[in-house]
Amino acid sequence: TRFRLPWKWDATLSAEIPPEVTVRRVPRAGEPDLSAGLRHRAERWLGLRDRWGDWWADASYRLGKEVGAEADLIYVWMQPYASAEAGVALSSALKLPWVADLGDPWALDEMMIYPTAIHRRRELRRMGRLLETASAIVMSTPEAVLRLMAAFPQLESKIVTAIPNGFDAADFAGSAEPRHDRRFRIVHTGYLHTALGREHRRRGALRRVLGGSVRGVDILTRSHVYLIEALDHLLARDPSLKDVLELHLAGVLSDVDRAVAEACPLVRVHGYLSHAESIELMRTAELLFLPLQNLPDGTRATVVPGKTYDYLAAGTPILGAVPEGDLRDILREAGHATLVRPDDVEGMASAILRELERFRSGK
Repeated sequence: TRFRLPWKWDATLSAEIPPEVTVRRVPRAGEPDLSAGLRHRAERWLGLRDRWGDWWADASYRLGKEVGAEADLIYVWMQPYASAEAGVALSSALKLPWVADLGDPWALDEMMIYPTAIHRRRELRRMGRLLETASAIVMSTPEAVLRLMAAFPQLESKIVTAIPNGFDAADFAGSAEPRHDRRFRIVHTGYLHTALGREHRRRGALRRVLGGSVRGVDILTRSHVYLIEALDHLLARDPSLKDVLELHLAGVLSDVDRAVAEACPLVRVHGYLSHAESIELMRTAELLFLPLQNLPDGTRATVVPGKTYDYLAAGTPILGAVPEGDLRDILREAGHATLVRPDDVEGMASAILRELERFRSGK
């Protein structure tokens, strides 16, 4: 997996599965914990197999083989990327084509951090070897398709396409519940990556020497750190804004995420919310915050976070702290987003003030 993040079961999403669809789940018996400590370091540095990834690929293969006799196609959503192993094995066992839907671009993703350049090249080779067996490959952005074809020209004969994520129109049917608190509410939903960003910065010099990460990437900007700095600047200039501005954070937060949030008096931490509750929070906000990792000028990001499409569907103004790439292009075309560089604190503060004036004037 790209990040070692916790997950939550969302009953509001599982309830949307039509009753005529059969769902078979891998048995949880025997599922190992995510590796930690020395075992985790050995997996990263020495190339030992990921115990959880191996379990998942094997359990998926066994269940797929059990139920796949009547199948025509094997579709593999590759989060985690260990799912590719199951897709390849099932394709061989059942004599069926398989489709690799990557989500994010695997070893080409600038958020992926490897110990050294050697480890990155090894994962790229593994990625290419597995994708060569797929009949079709789906990426989530046009930029990711370009990167894939540049890295693996041998995949040119495959069906390779960009299919973006989207939103469920039913989630946005009807009107949102109106608010009457006269507060200017800024909302961020989903994961923050404060700990990963800080750790990446701490070891920045070493990573540049070893070449394990994309040159010039800054992961800390994909957090609430710079937004809170912008809010602190606004409060220092005008303390009365303490009674007007609010930053709402919805999602599973790490201890580091929470410590940064609790240092700002404007933050309201919701913790995990169901998808339906998150949508309601988006629709009743005055501004949605959408940050991304920072990249050097001239480098385009390869990812568009899935929540982008829900943000757009909500119709709420967006503050996009994003580098050049498909995400910035989408937000620019949408027309109701303010775009700043991911580390532009003053730009964020100015954008908040402009939207606050619109809010106060009733626009």
